[in-house]
Amino acid sequence: MGQSERSGEEKSTGRLRRFVRVLPALMIVIGYLFDSLTPPAYTASPIFAAAPLVAAPFFSLRVTALTGFAAVLAVFLLDLADHGSGQVQAITELLTVLTVAALALLINRVVRRSGERLASARVIAETAQRAVLPTPAERIGGLQVAARYEAAQADAFIGGDLFAVQETPHGVRLVVGDVRGKGLGAVEAVAVVIGAFREAAEQESSLEAVAGRLERALAREGTRRDGLDAFEGFTTAVLAEVPRGEGVVRLVNRGHPEPLLLYADGAAELLEPGEHALPLGMGDLGTWPDRSDVRPFPAGATLLFYTDGLSEARDAAGVFYEPAARLAGRIFPGPEELLDALTDDVRLHTGGGGSDDMALLAVARPGAGQPERRTTVKIVSNGT
Repeated sequence: MGQSERSGEEKSTGRLRRFVRVLPALMIVIGYLFDSLTPPAYTASPIFAAAPLVAAPFFSLRVTALTGFAAVLAVFLLDLADHGSGQVQAITELLTVLTVAALALLINRVVRRSGERLASARVIAETAQRAVLPTPAERIGGLQVAARYEAAQADAFIGGDLFAVQETPHGVRLVVGDVRGKGLGAVEAVAVVIGAFREAAEQESSLEAVAGRLERALAREGTRRDGLDAFEGFTTAVLAEVPRGEGVVRLVNRGHPEPLLLYADGAAELLEPGEHALPLGMGDLGTWPDRSDVRPFPAGATLLFYTDGLSEARDAAGVFYEPAARLAGRIFPGPEELLDALTDDVRLHTGGGGSDDMALLAVARPGAGQPERRTTVKIVSNGT
């Protein structure tokens, strides 16, 4: 969504909110005028009754009570002024508006309590998400870093996407992954993966050994989980290592979407693994040694890691979003600007938002001047 579209939506929302603020009072004024200017056979009591109901979900208890009092008072004054109306009808109208006003107070209390609980749940969810996935520093081990977690639904913070970046004695190491499932169970698995990665990244001498530690950690987690997760739980992940003083990146991909390497001249390359492997947590289906792939990571280039919420985002016609094709030929000042442009482009492609959460991690190697321009660009779609 572009800046102009967001501005238009904000203006429309602002106008709607201003209208809602004056609507209860406007209904009472309209009802009073209607009842005063029409014959006694016509009554505006439904309009008076509706005013506190409209106020209940949008205003405080005090404003709702004042709206109800104003509606009841208007009906009472109109009945006094209308000497020709029947007393039974007048009492019925007054009791109807009074009953609806009392009901509006009850609705207001229910809505307010539900809102407080929802706000509390959102705070808890957001706190849990930030505790498990803290935002990495902008510079780690000489690299520029930017991360983003985009929830598919507004105000939804808990999901299974994960990322972590850490400076270690072996260079900068990182992991980006996606745990099967949602909710607190997924957050627990994310915590297991992140915790195991933090420890293994410091201790293990090779990236393959780090992947092995994650596999064993998930296996231990699986033995204590019940139901479907105990049999089908898994995590797709890609691990990377950027050694100090070397213009390369080492990658171990366990069933995760391929990272994208963006060169300083705009060329784009999907870093496909030399050998495809099963996701983490599926070791019971077979054992094989992990083998890291070594790829060039020159000065001025940026590595983009993401989860399938990006690569599987679809437009109205069902066409998948292809990050390599969409980003090829574009140059970005830094990783933060890359993620800003990418999230805007995904919203444009999907018409507002994807159906799945997505985690994005961009890691750039700063460099003076432009590297030698590549003559070939490799763009491979993710099975689309």
